[in-house]
Amino acid sequence: MKNRREPGDRPRLPPWMRKRISPPGKSAEVDRLLGELGLETVCGSAHCPNRPECFSRGTAAFMILGDVCTRDCRFCAVPHGDPSPPRADEPSAVASAAERLKLRHAVVTSPARDDLPDGGASQFARTIAAVRARLPHAAVEVLIPDFMGDPAALDEVLAARPDVFNHNVETVGRLYPEICPEADYRRSLAVLGYAVTCPPGDGEKPLIKSGIMLGLGESDAEVRRLLRHMRGVGVDALTMGQYLSPTPRHVPVVRFVPPEEFAAWKAEALEMGFAAVAAAPHVRSSYYAEDLFEAHPE
Repeated sequence: MKNRREPGDRPRLPPWMRKRISPPGKSAEVDRLLGELGLETVCGSAHCPNRPECFSRGTAAFMILGDVCTRDCRFCAVPHGDPSPPRADEPSAVASAAERLKLRHAVVTSPARDDLPDGGASQFARTIAAVRARLPHAAVEVLIPDFMGDPAALDEVLAARPDVFNHNVETVGRLYPEICPEADYRRSLAVLGYAVTCPPGDGEKPLIKSGIMLGLGESDAEVRRLLRHMRGVGVDALTMGQYLSPTPRHVPVVRFVPPEEFAAWKAEALEMGFAAVAAAPHVRSSYYAEDLFEAHPE
C-alpha cells in the first residue's frame, strides 16, 4: 500500500479517469428546469465527474433538504454548516421535475440533517409519494443518510415504499475515524440490515443497495471483509467507484484503482451473492441507477 498523500498534493489523473466531454444533449434543459424549480442535485453539490454526461441524457439525482450538511465528512464536497428549514413545497417540485424530464427512475438523496428530529425522513416519505402521484410507473430510489440509526425514521421511509433503498457504507471500517468521523461503520450496516428485516406491511421489501469508494488506502482484505459484511446484512445491489478528492482540503487520493481491478471486484462480489454490481472507476451511487435496478432479477 502506498503512503497516504498529504492534503493539497493533487496527483495527475491516469488515462482511464479522463472522460470525453459529453455532447450538450439535454443539459441546458435540465439546468433550466432545476433553476426554475429551485432544486438541488447531488450531481452539482458533490462535484460529481459524471454530471455533464448525466445531464446530457436528461437525468439527475435530486438532493432534497438543501445543500448544506450537518456533518463534515472529509471525502465529501457538500458544504458543512447550519442548514435552512425544509421547504414545504419541495416534494411537489421534485415530482414536477421528474415528470417534466419523463424519468423512468427517479433518485432522491439528501445531506445529513441531524438538526431535524427525524433526520429528514418525513421529507423523503412525502417526496416518494409526490413522485408516485405524478409518475405512477416510475421507480423511485432513495439514497438516505443514516438518520442516526433511528428505527422510527427508517420506518417512515420504508412505509412510503421506495423501489430502491440505498445507504452508502462508503469505506472500510478502519478508515471511518479519518474519512467520516461523525458516522459509524456498524450503524450504517445496521441501517441496511433493518431495511431488509423490516419491510412494509405486505412483506415486500425494496431492493437494498449500498456503495463504497476505492482508493482511500484500504487493503484488499479490508474490502473483502466489507463486502462480506454487506452481504451478511442482506445488501442486494452494490456500487464501487474510484474516490476523487473534490478539493485540496479534502482527503487526498491514495491510489487510482485500474479498471481491471474493478472488474475483478465485480466478479468476486457476484460470486459472494450480490445480485447486481456496478464496479468501475467512474461509477457513483446514482450513475446509471436505472440500469442497475433493471439488472436485478425479480
